Amino acid sequence: MYSSAMVDRVALQHEVRAALARSPAVALIGPRQVGKTTLARSLMAPDSASYFDLEDPQVEAQLAEPMIALKDLRGLVVIDEVQHAPELFKPLRVLADRPGAPARFLLLGSASPALLRQSSESLAGRIEVIETGGFTLDETGAAGSAALWWRGGFPRSYTAADDAASRIWRREFIRTLVERDLPRLGIGAPPAAMHRFWSMLAHYHGQIWNAADPARSLGVNESTVRRYLDWLTQAFLVRQLQPWHANLGKRQVKAPKVYVRDCGLLHELLGINDPAALARHPKSGASWEGFALDQVLRIARPDAAYFWATHGGAELDLLMFKDGRRVGVEFKRADAPTLTPSMRAALADLSLDVLYVVYPGTRRYRLAERVEVVALSALLGP
Repeated sequence: MYSSAMVDRVALQHEVRAALARSPAVALIGPRQVGKTTLARSLMAPDSASYFDLEDPQVEAQLAEPMIALKDLRGLVVIDEVQHAPELFKPLRVLADRPGAPARFLLLGSASPALLRQSSESLAGRIEVIETGGFTLDETGAAGSAALWWRGGFPRSYTAADDAASRIWRREFIRTLVERDLPRLGIGAPPAAMHRFWSMLAHYHGQIWNAADPARSLGVNESTVRRYLDWLTQAFLVRQLQPWHANLGKRQVKAPKVYVRDCGLLHELLGINDPAALARHPKSGASWEGFALDQVLRIARPDAAYFWATHGGAELDLLMFKDGRRVGVEFKRADAPTLTPSMRAALADLSLDVLYVVYPGTRRYRLAERVEVVALSALLGP
């Protein structure tokens, strides 16, 4: 019923291969079910015995003595769900430091905060961390844009036989995640509370975060809902886009914007039944903004990214710093975007080198000097 073979992840494969050529260890991290295991196996020989899945009890027992299990292996060694065995990082440091580096280690993890902490402490200077998610437009192609927005980028959701099957997969994924996977990552909130919070957060998608309303609705204090938000962020399920503070004589917004990272999960959390219902939904514009923002960030890979807003009403959806340039991006789900006072303010106040207005159309045209309207597919395509 499902197959991700129809979508090649050539750029991600190349990135991982290049990292393995430079470093003795590479951590490929991201939420569950985004294709980390599939990608890792594509880099290995079909008959390789150097793949270890720590969710397999026999493998877990085998790696209880890691030096015995790993020291004689050569070539690529893959350890999947490595967050379940943080004690592995110390022996991996010893193995990574061997003369000639006879083995390279690819560590797959479901974005556990403990995983990142252990890798940075034990393998500092020896490991590269690559964050991955679901499919992107440069992988599916412009023709897949509508399906990618509606279904999201998780491989089994995007490649499902039909929209109904995609929705069933997303529904079960959310249930399994809050009932089993998040607790196993050390997230201690009750599953029912986390599901309710995540659903509530979907209604704040694309808005500036304010802990007061969710705390009041859930009957907990604000520090608890901030902790819930941080947990979902650390699991790469939610994005907190931080505000940029320019040295201006204006009062500026200082709280982050929040987005559910995968738009398919967002639509399921909002209870949207089909693409037609999405087009009519009050969160349709915010959903498309989050979808386009995620695509830009994951493909452009800026050095840093923020949003900007003042209490006087001026705002910019995305401010990227890339190779010494300041690039502004506005997302408009409109047929023909026009120049706005906010865009003029952002150009002047933030000293932007260029401002792109990204929309779902096909034409490309200038609005003003340094301001250009571009289609999302044109901006991100090869």
